[in-house]
Amino acid sequence: MALTPDPRPGKPGTREKALRINLDLSRYGTFAEIGAGQEVVRWFFRVGGAAGTVAKSISAYDMAVSDAYYGPCERYVCRQRLQSMLDAEFEGAVRQLGPTRGDAAAFFAFADTVSARNYKGTNECHGWLGVKFQARPHAPQSQVIIHVRMLDAENAQQQEALGVVGVNLLYGAFAHHHEPGYLVDTLLDDLSVQRLEVDMIEFSGDAFREVDNRVMSLKLVQLGLTDAAMFAADGTVLQPSEVLYKKRILVERGSFRPVTHVHLDLLRCARETFLREPEVRGETVVQLAEITMRSLLAGGEVDYRDFLARADLLAAEGLTVLISDYFEYYRLAAYLARHTKQRIGIAMGIAGLRELFNEKYYTGLEGGILESFGRLFKNDLKLYIYPHLDPATGEFTAVQNLEVAPSLRKLYGYLVDRGCIEQLNNFDEKYLPIFAADALKKIGTGDPSWEEMVPSGVAGVIKHRGYFGYRPAPGPAPHG
Repeated sequence: MALTPDPRPGKPGTREKALRINLDLSRYGTFAEIGAGQEVVRWFFRVGGAAGTVAKSISAYDMAVSDAYYGPCERYVCRQRLQSMLDAEFEGAVRQLGPTRGDAAAFFAFADTVSARNYKGTNECHGWLGVKFQARPHAPQSQVIIHVRMLDAENAQQQEALGVVGVNLLYGAFAHHHEPGYLVDTLLDDLSVQRLEVDMIEFSGDAFREVDNRVMSLKLVQLGLTDAAMFAADGTVLQPSEVLYKKRILVERGSFRPVTHVHLDLLRCARETFLREPEVRGETVVQLAEITMRSLLAGGEVDYRDFLARADLLAAEGLTVLISDYFEYYRLAAYLARHTKQRIGIAMGIAGLRELFNEKYYTGLEGGILESFGRLFKNDLKLYIYPHLDPATGEFTAVQNLEVAPSLRKLYGYLVDRGCIEQLNNFDEKYLPIFAADALKKIGTGDPSWEEMVPSGVAGVIKHRGYFGYRPAPGPAPHG
């Protein structure tokens, strides 16, 4: 019986998914689970027919035993440990079972390493889960790994949620590997975002040759499985807490449509100033370019080609990208502070600072704008502000002469005097007349002067890939 994808609505529940896998005689593999019981494989034993699916189930809880099976590791709940588990179990299954079952079975290895709620409730509750598998007998290997945050208050509930998401991952890999976006959409079947957050996913291998993991990261945020996802300049997906843990962080928010000299000058100025802070001097700084879902949804729905254009341009400048659903800066600040107690810097232009003091954005807070600023600056956070030059009037606006509502002037002055808001004075004046909207318009109309507004590497990517409606200028008409 071949595993058949589920039609929606009427999607299968966890029990039905586990049973369908058990009844699919082509699937055969091993389960290795550390840290929260054998909650995933338990589903397959519970529904019946597991003998046709489970070749082995193991829990190597003792660190010495785990190291003996999978090699030494600095931490036991990390991506490295998960990968070593998947590699060892999958290679073992193929080696041991291939000669007798290889023609009929598509082998797999499922693994998870988890830190569920401890007795005192003092630990971070999270885990890594993955499946390495063959899409069909003798097929090259494919793999999906995810990182989850478990939000239930009780250990037993966390174990239950882990079992469900593990079954969803396995069923998705087997039934929906040909449509990975749909696989992402099914990860929290029979769960909710109040119980589990999936903040990282990575596809690799033969079945996912066409998958762009940056788009899959975006889908996690778009579908509400997490509020933020991250990837490196080379497209490698990153698990945010591993990147941000105990680090000094500098973030620039923008649409980056396209990346201009101003974006990079703002980041340079902020970084130079940030590094002079006593709490930062001599320390490693994590630098992020943040794109919000509101920016990506400006046209009403997500345009994936437009998103990849922005990602490619940021990659051309070596920047790590954070996609977030944190339109309000105080929510971004809270997210970053969840991972570090060190200094956080947010780089923005005058337009962003003006928006920050617009009270209409805080009507949902009981304490209004005062509550928002209390949350924003509760931790060790500082705003670094790039000036604005009006090309029509020549008016120069900086922190010192920005007009805010009369009722907010004392609050604004207090934050400036306290050093929460700092003017950047190390900017390059020649970049002040550049605006991304103007560059975008010129690209679309074929005005070649846009190339002077962006870094050469960015211009090369736009021209090579035809982003933002770029078309090469027509050459001279042939003679004769």
